[in-house]
Amino acid sequence: MRWEDHITADPKILVGKPIVRGTRLAVEFILDLLAGGWSVDDVLEEYPPLKLEDIHACLAYAGELVKSERLIMTPEQ
Repeated sequence: MRWEDHITADPKILVGKPIVRGTRLAVEFILDLLAGGWSVDDVLEEYPPLKLEDIHACLAYAGELVKSERLIMTPEQ
């Protein structure tokens, strides 16, 4: 599964935030639901246009971003 097949961005939709293709649901929104304790089944039930593959794509997209992230620790002041 390629996340690129499920995630897109268009400057005319949600000011260009990454969304699940064919919806107006932002990747960050889906991730926030999951982080907030929603189960995958809860998300799919509440947002019928979503498919399980879309949720997996959101997670894969987030994982791809984190791979390139670098955290620079500074001493506490």
